[in-house]
Amino acid sequence: MTKHRIVVVGGGFGGIQAVHGLKGAAADITLIDRRNHHLFQPLLYQVATTVLATSEIAWPIRRLYRDRDDVTTLLDEVLDVDTEARLVKLSSGHTVPYDTLILATGARHAYFGRDEWESAAPGLKTLEDATTLRRRILLAFEHAEMAEIIGETEDLDSHLTFAIIGAGPTGVEMAGMIAELAHKVLPKEFRHIDTTRTRVLLIEAGPRVLPAFTEDLSAYARQALEKLGVEVRTGVPVTAITGEGVTVGETFIPCRTVVWAAGVQASPAARWVGAAADRAGRAVVGPDLSVENHPEIFIVGDTAAVTQKNGKPVPGIAPAAKQQGSYVAKVIKARLAGRPAPGPFRYLHQGSLATIGKSAAVIDFGRIKLKGSLAWWIWGLAHIYFLIGTRSRFAVAWSWLWIFLSGQHSARLITQKETLKDES
Repeated sequence: MTKHRIVVVGGGFGGIQAVHGLKGAAADITLIDRRNHHLFQPLLYQVATTVLATSEIAWPIRRLYRDRDDVTTLLDEVLDVDTEARLVKLSSGHTVPYDTLILATGARHAYFGRDEWESAAPGLKTLEDATTLRRRILLAFEHAEMAEIIGETEDLDSHLTFAIIGAGPTGVEMAGMIAELAHKVLPKEFRHIDTTRTRVLLIEAGPRVLPAFTEDLSAYARQALEKLGVEVRTGVPVTAITGEGVTVGETFIPCRTVVWAAGVQASPAARWVGAAADRAGRAVVGPDLSVENHPEIFIVGDTAAVTQKNGKPVPGIAPAAKQQGSYVAKVIKARLAGRPAPGPFRYLHQGSLATIGKSAAVIDFGRIKLKGSLAWWIWGLAHIYFLIGTRSRFAVAWSWLWIFLSGQHSARLITQKETLKDES
């Protein structure tokens, strides 16, 4: 008899956790992803800001399952799902049959109807995004140095101005690290420009930074950012972004490097399976995370709209995706074994964390709230713990220790082929 066929689309936190949880199930598992690696997204901004190398936060998916004969990995992109024939359609032209399907396809950047902003203001979701931003950040200083040497000083300030749009955890972390890079790491390495003149703008349309945190932690984060030299602007939206700068409200700010951290849009998984979707494109799923009228299809992570008991949505963060992946694995294993399925999915919030620069962070564990250097150490230990493998934990810990002791970032490489002329 043919084994039950489980197809998992997406090698992020939700998909990987589901495959882990399905170990020992009487099934053949196919994991499909358009990239060959699993990415630890919470530290992606540290690749973009020259703290970590790409290999320290990503792992080949095939290596993760080399000892799992029940898992087949495919490098391909899913274009659609035929729910009647139970086939996953791939960009290569092939189809993959399934008996049970798990969609964990994540989210992409959302520009609120202004997709033309993307080229000038890339977001941060993939390793490619991180290395693109790293290149732009480092080249900004190189452009400024050359402009000073050849006397084209009218563009100097725009090269040394960085704008981060959106003051959630990613925006706050990016702004703090760029400020530290400019004000503490690079000053001795350039002979003609003063990198401490760099302006880092954090722009938030809402009333405060880190809106998911309590007001006292949000206020502390703003103070910590301003202490690093970050200019925080809240309550005014960005109305235009071009290669020359950003317009905040009605004020134009010359700026050559812009980072988008303001919004996300779910993958098209809801459309693939004909599920209802919310305004962000996330598929509305049932209490067991399955799709209405398709109990064989589950959706987890940033692609799923899941409501908690208190009526609030489950946040689109890594711990939530991992919990959903584990839960769905339990549901499927129970079905295959003929056992009663577990009760409805319940999200356990494990706390919110964000770091601001090298020695400051905020942590909200509910009743327990921490800020400052102690929170920073706890934030670091938590992230090291959730990395995959001893080598990665050691490598990241060593990189952080080196920066803490020396003040130097070791991943300041411009690796793409673009030249200074191409980027100007």
